[in-house]
Amino acid sequence: MCIAIPGKVVELRGNTARVDFSGNTVDVNTGLVDPQVGQYVLVHAGCAIEVMEHDAAQEIIDLFDEIEELR
Repeated sequence: MCIAIPGKVVELRGNTARVDFSGNTVDVNTGLVDPQVGQYVLVHAGCAIEVMEHDAAQEIIDLFDEIEELR
């Protein structure tokens, strides 16, 4: 099973974005989408596949947090 995770774009450099995932920042390929700093992107296998609205991204982040608390 594969999952995609939302993160917040904190920096852009060409086709690469620095994306914050709850305090962990990762370089992500943005060749498929056109995000702006401050927007949320859905990331799968190191590639941003969708620009998301904040509320939708936060809902998914909250679900992952709940799952983590169950462990």
